[in-house]
Amino acid sequence: MVAAWPAFAAGADVKESAPTRLSIAAAADLKFALDDLIKEFEGKYPATKVNVTYGSSGNFFAQFQSGAPFDLFFSADIDYPRKLAEKGLGTDDVFLYAIGRIVVWVLKDSPVAVDKLGIKSLLEPSVRKIAVANPEHAPYGRAAVAAMKALNVYDQVASRLVYGENIAQTAQFVQSGAADVGILALSLAVAPQMRDAGRFWQVPLDAYPQMKQGGIILKSSRNLEMARAFRDFILGDHGREVLKHYGFYLPEK
Repeated sequence: MVAAWPAFAAGADVKESAPTRLSIAAAADLKFALDDLIKEFEGKYPATKVNVTYGSSGNFFAQFQSGAPFDLFFSADIDYPRKLAEKGLGTDDVFLYAIGRIVVWVLKDSPVAVDKLGIKSLLEPSVRKIAVANPEHAPYGRAAVAAMKALNVYDQVASRLVYGENIAQTAQFVQSGAADVGILALSLAVAPQMRDAGRFWQVPLDAYPQMKQGGIILKSSRNLEMARAFRDFILGDHGREVLKHYGFYLPEK
């Protein structure tokens, strides 16, 4: 009996199946950690291509309510995924992946002795502009404002604040010299791309509300199985180690 073969026309080109595309919206503080993890995930799942857009969590939240087509959302404030779940825009449970921290950061050649002065660095005469993320929609901006108020410097420096659209743009302001000091995410300050360029002081945890960072798989996902695989990869032991390496504190399992 002759074995049945697939019915390909003679001479027809056999096309490889298109890769699975996973679209992720992520808080800008994840930039360096997530870039590393995506490379490893794509190595593990070579038929999958991950596209990630970084920005402010509040702006993403607004976009999702207008139908922005993403598979996964990693927020710097777990309240945004929770609100999406309440609105029926999520699939599966909201997950907690990290706890963020903030630092006062200056360029390496800055005259400001940030390690000795701490939050008082913002009061130095040489500091004309202080970069923070926009508290209207960026969780790191809200944390920065809360810390400045708790540590009794906000009223003295409010007129010198300049706002980045997200925490990554805020970091660029200080790196470029457009601002003299910035209140940034620890995850950016310890990344190789910034670690050797500056100096920083960690803001005490009791000076601002705990920054629980969470995510959700979105109802609009067209690749639910792969979205779950990526979520589990981030929450797994190796993903947690990479997040820890980049300065994130880890929630208890």
